[in-house]
Amino acid sequence: MVFNSIEFALFFLIVFILYWFIAGKNIKWQNMLLLGASLFFYGCWDWRFLLLLSFSTFLGYFTGIRIGAAKSISWKKFWFRLSIIMNIGFLAVFKYYNFFVDSFTGLFNSFGMHLDSSSITLNVILPVGISFYTFHVLSYVIDIYYDRIKSEGKLVDFSVFVAFFPLLVAGPIERATHLLPQIQKERVFDYSKAVDGLRQILWGLFKKVVIADGCAEWANMIFDGYTDYSGSTLFMGAFFFSIQIYCDFSGYSDIALGTSRLFGIELLRNFSFPYFSRDIAEFWRRWHISLTTWFRDYLYIPLGGSKGGTWMKIRNTFIIFLVSGFWHGANWTFIVWGGLNAIYFLPLMLTNANRNNLEIVAQGRYFPSIREIFGMLITFLMVLFGWIFFRANTLTQAIDFIKRMFSADLFKSPKLPELADLTIAFIIFFFIIEWMGRENKYAIERFGLKWYVPFRWLFYSFLILCVIVLSGNEQVFIYFQF
Repeated sequence: MVFNSIEFALFFLIVFILYWFIAGKNIKWQNMLLLGASLFFYGCWDWRFLLLLSFSTFLGYFTGIRIGAAKSISWKKFWFRLSIIMNIGFLAVFKYYNFFVDSFTGLFNSFGMHLDSSSITLNVILPVGISFYTFHVLSYVIDIYYDRIKSEGKLVDFSVFVAFFPLLVAGPIERATHLLPQIQKERVFDYSKAVDGLRQILWGLFKKVVIADGCAEWANMIFDGYTDYSGSTLFMGAFFFSIQIYCDFSGYSDIALGTSRLFGIELLRNFSFPYFSRDIAEFWRRWHISLTTWFRDYLYIPLGGSKGGTWMKIRNTFIIFLVSGFWHGANWTFIVWGGLNAIYFLPLMLTNANRNNLEIVAQGRYFPSIREIFGMLITFLMVLFGWIFFRANTLTQAIDFIKRMFSADLFKSPKLPELADLTIAFIIFFFIIEWMGRENKYAIERFGLKWYVPFRWLFYSFLILCVIVLSGNEQVFIYFQF
């Protein structure tokens, strides 16, 4: 059951009616309904996934209580380490075990020692969203251990925190300090927030269905048959994927945030117009914010952050980016992608220029300066180059793709089907709206609110019509695989 489906629309409508008209202001019934709806939503993918989700939830709940009630430091450390090891262990088995087996057997085979990995690999399905809800539990346990929060005694409330269906399969990665207090307090229907939520859902659907899925068609075509295309066409393939992954993932986040707002719950912001960044450090402050801040707080700062000497700064930077790449998937392409971004980031950090662009570009102005345009263009091209590794199936394919892209015909006119022109036109329209709304939480938060009402609804109707007409080419959200 995906957000851009009729099934989800019906599911959401039923849950919404029960939540506000049956459960009413009773927090206990609201939370029980949300938990039941979340388990049903997740079970629709594969009922077996519920077993792992339930185990991870109960493990976090139980060890959290034991950590909070520990009478000695040794017992506190025992329950903490048990929770961390078991959660990371399950993630490692389901997501990374086969990768390590194949990598080690490949290494031995390269030295002439012929090993067959098929007998020791596991034939398991990667549970959708496992990286996201595992990180929910980990942050909760870590915060209890360091006395940042108290353990949660109500299993239902804690379960909603872990499994809340809008964020369950692709984030944002929530913190107990932010989400649990909202789950525990009375929630009253707020019309203005509900309208705002619907507006954000609409923009998220437009980004996903119209832009991301449209780009996916051409990106897939070019990457799958990259040996048949010119350098300029390969560049367009990388461009289409760059737009696809942004609109796909940020579109999901918009729908998740908007849906949650309709239930009276505010989720963490996950994107802040990253393609308007003037350097790579700004890009990473604006891209997948919940993950980057998670790694910052629970890995980078405990390692020493930027407080140590030069070599410690370099070490910590590479660790944070390599782990981030590995979090995305069990493939060397993701690790190289993470390492490449570390290389991008290092010059800014070592020259103390990584905090230069904290405000949104051209704030209070209609147009950016020449320097800002140049910075955004260079940053986007750096990111685009990195996305080639992210999209490629293997390192060999990524390197071959890049070699062919940087060929003599890179600056020739690309050969694309005529229908690709419509996708490009939508991309241009999309970026115009994003630029106009870049100082808000999402692009159309305040867009058109001062217009004459029929004109505003004409704009909304246009977005709705585009979503309906172009919804036939349904693509699964990219981040479901992570």
